[in-house]
Amino acid sequence: MRDGSLLRLPLRDYGDFAIAGFIANQASFEVLDTLVRWLAHDVTGIGAEVVVGLPTIGHVIGAGVARALRHKNWVAAGTTRKIWYDEALCVPTQSVTAPENGRRMWLDPRLMDRLSGRRVLLVDDVVSSGSSARAGISLLQRAGVVPVALGVAMIQGDAWRHGWDPGIPVYAAFSTPRFRPVAGGWEPLDAPSSSPDPPPS
Repeated sequence: MRDGSLLRLPLRDYGDFAIAGFIANQASFEVLDTLVRWLAHDVTGIGAEVVVGLPTIGHVIGAGVARALRHKNWVAAGTTRKIWYDEALCVPTQSVTAPENGRRMWLDPRLMDRLSGRRVLLVDDVVSSGSSARAGISLLQRAGVVPVALGVAMIQGDAWRHGWDPGIPVYAAFSTPRFRPVAGGWEPLDAPSSSPDPPPS
């Protein structure tokens, strides 16, 4: 980690590759508080006025970052439709750990006043393939918003960079490579990613 500490994570085996698994809602408060503090520090200079957390585990990071930035509230996108939700504020979504089709991501239309004309920071727990983040960006665009950045606790390898919009910088508290199988175990498939925009010194 950036302070010289070590974080022990399990490897999740996908056959031809593996990723270091991080599930924010299973982490200790000490780990969460540290990652949130680092991420909030990194994004301070972008002037975000509101945080949108991606469902569902991204809520753990999103709420923490919003509080660390001293925001009065935040916006939680969801995967459950409430009866007053509008189909216009919905997009399909999937992720590397939940690839099934049919899941959808929603914004509550009653919270549009928190987003309109504001500098929005999109927050998730992890970016790996980039599919969840792209769905979040698409959802915000349906609301007439282009986020100023994506903030995540962890970057998993470089696969997310394929097709990524270079106009939306990515900030991360830490990063890990993907791994490939070798005789007797695993080895890094790529170098650990770093944020395209390095944190301020």
